[in-house]
Amino acid sequence: MRQPSCLYERAAENGELDALWDIRDNCTLFTGPLYYNASHQHGAPVFLAGLYGKFQLRLHGGDWLLCRTAIIPAGVLHELDVGGEPIAVLYIEPVFGGADVFKPLIDNSRTLNGALIGNGGEINCMRDLYEGRYKPDWTTDALQDLLGYSQRRAQAEAIDPRLTRIVDYLFEHGDDLTSVAALAAQVGLSPSRFQHLFSQQIGVPFRRYRGWNRMRQAIREIIRGHNFTTAAHATGFTDSAHFSHEYRKIFGTSPTIGLHRLARLQL
Repeated sequence: MRQPSCLYERAAENGELDALWDIRDNCTLFTGPLYYNASHQHGAPVFLAGLYGKFQLRLHGGDWLLCRTAIIPAGVLHELDVGGEPIAVLYIEPVFGGADVFKPLIDNSRTLNGALIGNGGEINCMRDLYEGRYKPDWTTDALQDLLGYSQRRAQAEAIDPRLTRIVDYLFEHGDDLTSVAALAAQVGLSPSRFQHLFSQQIGVPFRRYRGWNRMRQAIREIIRGHNFTTAAHATGFTDSAHFSHEYRKIFGTSPTIGLHRLARLQL
């Protein structure tokens, strides 16, 4: 199994809360303070949990909602206003499952505009990970156990193995820009069938997922100590400005909000 990449921001002298990233084969975790994230859409399903209180969420430009937890499927436009409080943001990869995998993690929920809005759920695990980030034996094993339990409860269906091959390939080759036609041919599909099947099973078009995957790889490079320019070039972005532009599209905020003052916790 590939080794995880994870990091934290050093505690600021003025007492500001700090954040942690953890990137694994099957998921990406961010825990830390956020402020306002403009309208954006991810290439993977996401589970949100306010660590100490509720946060505000707006879907497709509608009314603002106050919630403690939420599940946002891949490709759904949304905004966040967390007011500087810490929040857990957990993404899962398609080889692990879709948004349904998160359902056992949310309580007292209702469906709205394609998302699931809740007033409770599995918050303690996320909070423990955040609060234990400085401990020398820090690990996300508990999170992996929780995801495994949730996946079994949700009885998530596996995606087409031909798509799994492509997703695994992209994870290993973050800078890959092979054409859709060439990738489709590698798994014995026509370009049109490949793109239809990908959107149907992954939840977003192939190019959007590849953009999400490339962003994950760029963040991993920054975790390893590279600056934005080096990370951008290593993962297929033309330069740091291109990387920052795509980061805003995916996360709704500047990369300096969650990717500055980084120190390695482990690799």
